Amino acid sequence: MSRKRLEELRGIVREHDRRYHELDAPTISDEEYDQLMAELKTLEAKYPDLADPSSPTQKVGAAPSALFAPVRHSAQLLSLDNVFDRAELEAWFARVVKALGSAPSLVCEPKIDGLSIALTYEHGTLTRAATRGDGFVGEDVTTNVLAIENLPRTLRTDSPPAWLEVRGEVFIPKSRFFELNAKLEAEGKPTFANPRNAAAGQVRQKEGSAAILRPLDIWVHGVVRWDDRPTKRYSETLDALAAMGLPRHPLSRGVANVEDAEAYVAEISAGRAAMDHEIDGVVIKVDDLAAQSELGQTSKAPRWAIAYKLPAEEKPTRLNDIMVSIGRTGAATPFAVLEPVFVGGVTVSMATLHNEHEVKRKDLRIGDTVIVRRAGDVIPEVVGPVVEARTGSEREFTMPEACPVCGAPLLAKEGEAVRRCENPACAGQVWGRIVHFASRGAMDIDHLGEATVRDLIERKLVVDASDIFALGADELATLPGFGPKSVSNLLAAIETGKTRPLDRLLIGLGIRHVGTTASRKLAEHFQTLDAIEAATLEDLAAVDGLGTVIASSLRQALDQDALQAMLKKLRAAGVRLTAERGKQSGAFDGLTFVLTGALESYSREAAQAAIEAQGGKVTSSVSKKTSFVVVGAEAGTKLAKAEALGVPLLDEAAFTDVLANGPPPAPPAPEPVAKVEKPKKPKKPKAPKAPEEDGSP
Repeated sequence: MSRKRLEELRGIVREHDRRYHELDAPTISDEEYDQLMAELKTLEAKYPDLADPSSPTQKVGAAPSALFAPVRHSAQLLSLDNVFDRAELEAWFARVVKALGSAPSLVCEPKIDGLSIALTYEHGTLTRAATRGDGFVGEDVTTNVLAIENLPRTLRTDSPPAWLEVRGEVFIPKSRFFELNAKLEAEGKPTFANPRNAAAGQVRQKEGSAAILRPLDIWVHGVVRWDDRPTKRYSETLDALAAMGLPRHPLSRGVANVEDAEAYVAEISAGRAAMDHEIDGVVIKVDDLAAQSELGQTSKAPRWAIAYKLPAEEKPTRLNDIMVSIGRTGAATPFAVLEPVFVGGVTVSMATLHNEHEVKRKDLRIGDTVIVRRAGDVIPEVVGPVVEARTGSEREFTMPEACPVCGAPLLAKEGEAVRRCENPACAGQVWGRIVHFASRGAMDIDHLGEATVRDLIERKLVVDASDIFALGADELATLPGFGPKSVSNLLAAIETGKTRPLDRLLIGLGIRHVGTTASRKLAEHFQTLDAIEAATLEDLAAVDGLGTVIASSLRQALDQDALQAMLKKLRAAGVRLTAERGKQSGAFDGLTFVLTGALESYSREAAQAAIEAQGGKVTSSVSKKTSFVVVGAEAGTKLAKAEALGVPLLDEAAFTDVLANGPPPAPPAPEPVAKVEKPKKPKKPKAPKAPEEDGSP
């Protein structure tokens, strides 16, 4: 049971990491995520024999998107450990004091709820902006970040450092966010759920031309690398950065001790609602840089800093009704219809209740006064009822027996908490599938929002997602609010949607268990949809990282008549059915790498991205054609096979050197053998040794 729960938790946390870092569309609160992560850490500590170096507890952020050029940071961009009350903060400070032998002074600053960015200035000029990614490799978003008005392109100093790489947080002020949403709503365009999603979506959009339409700001809060750094304290560093024109948070403040830090947290918490930007806590750092260096870091977070997480904002309101929605898989989900209430930066009128068992567990009744919580960047949550406010007129919720959309029975399979509509033609399921297909993480068809999809279904203009590509101007002109410009915009977006690579199409099909990672692996391995369809169950299961569960689900879906009919229409519409990338050019052109074991300074995704960024290819199996095998801790059978075949090996130090300086020269060709009475075969040249570590970054 412990192994099963561990794997389940790792999968759940990975999915929420993907939604937060890659899709900018989280579906649970920070507190719920922190609870999942805490449970995972507890189980991993209890069962060390089940340790996994690829666990979410060992990683920062998420792998960079394939939509952007990868950028390797000068040093690892770490996350922060969290505390949630005074006792935990004091325990952290006690560990710091014990390690240093004395109590250091601290610096406190609000924890902005935005998108983390690394900015590189070379000789005073901004040359690159990159997202955090997985901490080692991020995404190049320089073009979009240049649109931020308060960010200087050139540092205001006569003697700029040769290299200055700083960390900051990009955000949209709440006041401007409301103006932006009002403008979008007036134009009939989809609005943003919250400021964090709006800022992250802007920074990570593929085209930078719309950047000036969204009012981004940035505050700098740390240094990744500073050549010949003149400061000895973090507070002095902030002052020096501000003097060069880099914006810092105006409420950053030095404090003498942990008691003053606690007072600062109370002050920020009390004034949180009045701030013109979202925050989710307070960051507390040791001020002295030498002390920071002495304290060091774990694989994920510095020991000299901590994030004091503030509880989500809560407000009371009335639960007017409980209704049921039908998702793309047929899942019947009850949701709360609320008296509109302003909480967490937005007005909330609906909130998911997950399933009927959750409604019963919380004892929610229609007509209750309830507490609503919203953690700033996620869907709202009904915490529970205010029991003392009940008048006796409240009524209990009963889950319907029939689908509220199509009338088919709602059935729950044994062992499942969710009831499902078993009718695949149900309009609710069709709507969910098409919305998912057109979403940003899949085919990314702009201007095709939830309301538009509903209108298309009601007018019987689409039956499944493939029908999108057959829509014409006459059909779209019948939709409410669609004038010539709206029709033109949507038609252009549909045409662009046809060009998405194969992995995005696989995501859009919504096949159970076939998510982002599996889709990318399938596309990279098979390259075409035809090849995937022709693959046997064994072929699919043999793809590195897939396994029998994903392979079985995919094979079963591909064998269904409904999906085959949809794929036939996609082919006829000219939708791209091939994998994306052309070969990148670089020092590793023509070279093939295999990764085995766990590397300390690179996640598997970061190592692969770094290789591919220089034109190399990463495969899952070792052969005579393999150029190098990168060997980490606890390497498996791939190492033995590489040694048997004489394939060159790179340990982590050698791998880092190869990334920085290119691969070693190929071994010389053997000298021709002179003719003798009994000629001997030339000896096979020895494989080159891995280069010695030379301290290269």
